[in-house]
Amino acid sequence: MVTPLDVVKCNLQTDPKNYTGIAQGFRKIASEQGFKGLFKGWVPTAIGYSAQGAFKFGLYEYFKKTYSDMAGPEAAKKYQNLIFLAGSASAEFFADIALCPMEAVKVKVQTVPGYARGLADGLPKFVQQEGVGGLFKGITPLWGRQIPYTMMKFGAFENVVQALYKYVVPKPKAECSKPEQLGVSFAAGYIAGIFCAVVSHPADNLVSKMNAAKGVPASAIIQEMGWFNLFTRGLPLRIVMIGTLTGLQWGIYDAFKVYVGLPTTGAAPPPEPVTK
Repeated sequence: MVTPLDVVKCNLQTDPKNYTGIAQGFRKIASEQGFKGLFKGWVPTAIGYSAQGAFKFGLYEYFKKTYSDMAGPEAAKKYQNLIFLAGSASAEFFADIALCPMEAVKVKVQTVPGYARGLADGLPKFVQQEGVGGLFKGITPLWGRQIPYTMMKFGAFENVVQALYKYVVPKPKAECSKPEQLGVSFAAGYIAGIFCAVVSHPADNLVSKMNAAKGVPASAIIQEMGWFNLFTRGLPLRIVMIGTLTGLQWGIYDAFKVYVGLPTTGAAPPPEPVTK
């Protein structure tokens, strides 16, 4: 769903001379490459972000519980935000390793005209030109983009959920229906996504430029773009993309949890069993 937004965003970031705005970017790609040009790179996007999501969401639950158990009940409650941040950062470290190869191919396919049609011909060409190690050349800026992004994503989401039930929803969470709770999850996810996009955008510009241009160091990209453009180029489109994406992720994630009989995210943990 978000691949067309991603295609235009990456081209705005890597070729600002030819891509001067969001609407112009959509028109240019559609006129030069046809409607299918807006969906270039959807296969590595689907594979890469599916792998990343599996590690991110799964390991977050694992690390959140592990760190809570290590801290103990009182400290876990007192420092819950630190546990959210530490758990999400730990999960994202591994998630980015799974994502990095597909991200590298995706950006090449989307931003280099005539490079490849998609993953099937793009991946072998990339490895032939830059070696297997080239698939991971963007891992450091990817960590720089995704770890703060994910810390904001999970930390903001957990707190926004609590704030929505406290200040916006007119009844306690326990009295809300499952569809109402899923609506809160989507809204909180979208709000968290806006914060995520802003925090991680400079590193996103670096990742796009490094993957599009072979052998260009981050320092040269920063010098070429300037700090203002590093923070702002493509940001409005990315806010829309990440907000929508994050809202849908939390909606799908919590819908699955409800389907298998688990409480939605942000719910209070079940009470400990009473022993005599």
